[in-house]
Amino acid sequence: MKNLFLELASHATALARGSEVVLLNFSAEDSTFIRFNRARVRQPIAVSQAFLDVTLIHGGRRDSTRLTLSGAIEADRGALGAAIDAMRRDIDTLPVDPYLLYSTEAIVADTERRGRLPQAAEAIDDVLAAAGDVDLVGILASGPIHRGFASSLGSRQWHAVDSFLLDWSIYHAGDKAVKGSWGGSTWERAELLRRMASVREKVPLIARPPRTIEPGEYRAYLAPAALDELLSMLGWGGVSAKAQRTQQSAIQQLVHGDVALSPRIQLREDIAGGLAPAFDAAGFPRPPALDLIRDGRHAGALTSARTAREYDIAPNGANDEEAMTSLHLAAGELAASDVLAALDTGIYVGNLWYLNWSDRSSCRITGMTRFATFWVENGHIVAPLNVMRFDDSLYRVLGTRLEHLTRDSEWILSGDTYQQRSVQTSRVPGALVAGLTLTL
Repeated sequence: MKNLFLELASHATALARGSEVVLLNFSAEDSTFIRFNRARVRQPIAVSQAFLDVTLIHGGRRDSTRLTLSGAIEADRGALGAAIDAMRRDIDTLPVDPYLLYSTEAIVADTERRGRLPQAAEAIDDVLAAAGDVDLVGILASGPIHRGFASSLGSRQWHAVDSFLLDWSIYHAGDKAVKGSWGGSTWERAELLRRMASVREKVPLIARPPRTIEPGEYRAYLAPAALDELLSMLGWGGVSAKAQRTQQSAIQQLVHGDVALSPRIQLREDIAGGLAPAFDAAGFPRPPALDLIRDGRHAGALTSARTAREYDIAPNGANDEEAMTSLHLAAGELAASDVLAALDTGIYVGNLWYLNWSDRSSCRITGMTRFATFWVENGHIVAPLNVMRFDDSLYRVLGTRLEHLTRDSEWILSGDTYQQRSVQTSRVPGALVAGLTLTL
């Protein structure tokens, strides 16, 4: 893949005329997908694909197109040349882009992080052996992911990582299930067995008669997957520099200093610790780490190239949505083995879904509990909890009501596979909160 990227970058540079600038964004993967149902293989698929987003810039105008690459260099060179010719014929008819900004530096970077990915047969044997006779449904996505940026100004930035994600649920009956997820770059059978056993041991708990509780405020433990769902909402304009400049951020009160979160909250974009490349689509480098919330107070924002041009500030490699791609919430001091005792009586929330803003200005989120959510009494799980809706503010959940964060964090890989596998990751601990508001 790298040779194909470099060949096309050289060809695009040779095709640029006069003051034209050509930008290339390369994305590719060699992936194995294996779907499981009832602890049996239902659909094994191998996917090898590559795309090239081509942008032609001239006279303050820009035009872009996407090519699906064949992998045959001569054919792809021809397709690239035809795409540039077509854009060249049209570009003078387009309006000048007032927020056009791209890197003019000839940055050369090469990052390759290799792991140990399983062969399909190995993965199937390991998953089925770990599952045994349970009703397991899920999907494994595994393989190398490639990203590249090049410009006719000499930039050549390459990024390749190995990763896998096994996302599964074990069903008891009906809609009663326990969800598990494991992602990384090194496949270890022992770790799979440990994680599968952790999910399996909760299945008898969801087989108990479910408990219904009245709406109100309850002590709660949010497992890492549930807390990650809450934090992901900040990707909807929360940590965006543009949203903050236009006073539309969900954490605008935090930005102004009118409120603060718990001093335990240390949130950053951690490119060095994730799968995303250390460059953006405009060629600007991304810092290894960028503090967004420090000691519970606003510390920074994600700034895309277009926002940087519009507000005359420095870009920091954010994507157009100015959403986190490598979220990292610092861990705390609560041991995982002490979670239930510290919770005492309340709810253990394994997963959340269907989240949305109920009041963006006060950072208030609503959503539903999902999968293994339990009622806990005196530090012991008593019964599964029927599905409940919550409605609460992050200013409370991660602020006035936050008691502890767990010592251990979970590295969570995005399961998105629309068009291509995602490189979005999160590293998140669990959270013990003195009160979570359930509404129905």
